[in-house]
Amino acid sequence: MRLELHCHSTCSDGSLEPEQLAQELLDYGVELACLTDHDTMLGCDRLAAAFGGDPRGRGARVLRGLELSCKHDGRTIHLLIWGVADGPGRDALELRLAEQLRRRRERIVAICERLAALNIDLDPAPILARAAGRTAGRPDVAKALVEAGVCSSMRAAFDKYLRDGGPADVSIESLGLDEGLALGRAAGARMALAHPHTLRHHAVVRELFVEFRGRGLEGIEAFYGHASPARAEPWLRLARELDLVPTGGSDFHGEALANIKHPGIELPLAYGARLRSWLADAPGISPASRSP
Repeated sequence: MRLELHCHSTCSDGSLEPEQLAQELLDYGVELACLTDHDTMLGCDRLAAAFGGDPRGRGARVLRGLELSCKHDGRTIHLLIWGVADGPGRDALELRLAEQLRRRRERIVAICERLAALNIDLDPAPILARAAGRTAGRPDVAKALVEAGVCSSMRAAFDKYLRDGGPADVSIESLGLDEGLALGRAAGARMALAHPHTLRHHAVVRELFVEFRGRGLEGIEAFYGHASPARAEPWLRLARELDLVPTGGSDFHGEALANIKHPGIELPLAYGARLRSWLADAPGISPASRSP
């Protein structure tokens, strides 16, 4: 089963417009898609419209969702949310996302202040102007550092200045995981833990699910990127133990994560059936109902 449940566009830190991303996904032949930009759903309807405007997308299912940044026990947890329904629950989620957008823009200013303390003069105003109408993030600063000739590449900018805990990094206040899950539940969505391997310790991941599975954290991104099936096995074992739903996505960003060459992954059929069943009641954005 070909699908994409974890990808990013220019509405957050990806390099492709939602319409361009849709074409890549259609070229790959995905049956199920959700744009999961960081802390925003701005591009979801655009992706769905692009699917609906192409004959290849008429049989595909497109969901509205996002990758929500949360905090728990001092750790950043990335929550994949799929199938956000119209209504009061979505309105409440959008309100909190607007607050997060404001914090992210304030973070850009704070990062530029830290760079100034390192004798690097970078004006935040053009960076914020370029990010108008979408989520602003560290990749925007990295791009500005490259354009200013300070760094040779975006990767170099992150490695030297912007990495987590780096000399110019500024942490951002995130939602608590419990609140993030509550917002997703109220919006009628399904939720999964993104890239569990980044939490480094299997015991930490297990404890998260033991604590939060009953509050909506039912999926685990066992199939991540284009990694080998062997990398998924520890998470598949955990899914069997705790009755979780194994999910998958590429985490495609485009230029920002050049090691992931294309969006979309191939999910083994045995797991695809379970995933389809779990997402069956999650509201979709029907491409067929949209004009080309």
